[in-house]
Formats: sequence, structure tokens, C-alpha cells
Amino acid sequence: MDFASPLVPATLIRRYKRFLADCRLDDGSEITAHCANPGSMMGLANPGMRIWLEPNDDPKKKLRYGWRLVEHHDGHFTGVDTSVPNRMLKAALEAREVPALDAYTDVRAEVKYGEKSRIDFLLSAENLPDAYVEVKSVTLCRRPGIAEFPDAKTERGARHMLELALMAKQGHRAAVFFLVQRTDASEVRIAEDIDPRYAQAFLTAYGAGVEVIAHSTNISPKGVTLGPQLPVALPVA
Repeated sequence: MDFASPLVPATLIRRYKRFLADCRLDDGSEITAHCANPGSMMGLANPGMRIWLEPNDDPKKKLRYGWRLVEHHDGHFTGVDTSVPNRMLKAALEAREVPALDAYTDVRAEVKYGEKSRIDFLLSAENLPDAYVEVKSVTLCRRPGIAEFPDAKTERGARHMLELALMAKQGHRAAVFFLVQRTDASEVRIAEDIDPRYAQAFLTAYGAGVEVIAHSTNISPKGVTLGPQLPVALPVA
């Protein structure tokens, strides 16, 4: 998935009100960018960080820039736009580029299921059980090479795991897909210390037959594509 407009580098001044970020462009001018990420962004919103912004000339948008990437000191990138993973993964699923799910021919997004939820992707194909796929964007890294989810407590995330477990018990195929929006990760782990309830819901779902899939991403200021599959370390029961 290519970005719609070439990204421009900037320096983060501050992130505030969750969806706003004051930034300094390389020419010295200061602007406010939209931050499409309601999460904690732990370790990704420190003043002084080098970031990349996508400009736009859409008159319907109040802000002329959207914050897309963080560039780390070692040259690695992290994607911060939470809308990117599903858009990129939808294209990969339709192109049958995800080995664990490449037998499915029909891809539907945002389908209602469970009590109060929408599944990110419902996959179907002739002579196969429907596959319910919940996508989690992973951006937290507190130890070199280890990507972690979640980066804050998530009651919604725990509910999703339990609803996936119900789908599995009903004979459907169900999977949680950890899409790592970092180029410096080689493994995924559950951040049990941040949200023990989510870790327990994850284990309950896994025990019920919910599959766990994780992939890295290839990220640059040009765009984001699906990377290789990554191992996932199960939390301690």
C-alpha cells in the first residue's frame, strides 16, 4: 500500500488531545497534524522524535497534514496510523498473500458478529468453514526485537478474544492477527503486565481453538506492505 502523497519529515513538538500533534517541519515552520491513533502510543510520542507526515489538499479536512510514521535513531520505522493495517491487510488478503489464509477467495470487512462487535474480516470460500479474523495493530517495543500487545488496558480487546472463542466453539475458523507496524521486531508477546485481563482472555481464546497469526510489515516513507510471519510467545497461564 503506497501513501497517497509523498511524506515529508518533521520533528514532533507534542501530541495532545489524542488526535492532535504539533510538529516542526524541516524548514522551521510549525504546523498541527492529525494523529490517527487514539491509543497510548507508548514510546512513540516523545517530543523531539523524527516523524513523517502526509500532506493533503482536501478542503474538507481541517488539518493539512496527517502523522503516519516515527523514524527511530537506528533507521527503523514504526507506523502510527491505526487505519493503515486494515487497509493494507485487506489488499494482501484479496491477493491471497497471507499463507495461513490464502485458501479463502471472498473477503468482507467490518461484518457484525457476537453481541456488540464487528469482525475486521470475514473470509469465506467453497467447502471451507468461514474464517473470522480480528486484526490488532502492534506498535509497542520495550525490549529490542520484541513487539508487544496491548500498550494500554483494553476491555474491547478482551471482549473480542472471548467472542472469537465463541466462533471457534461453533465450528467456525477464528484467528487473531497481530500486525506489527514496526520494522525492528522479530517476535510478538502479550504485555501481561499492562493488561492481565487481556492476557487471560487471549489464553481462553487460544484454548478454545482460536488461531494466532502474526506478521511484520515493510515500512518506508513510500508505503507499507506485508512482511514475513513472526512467532508469538504465549503468556504464562
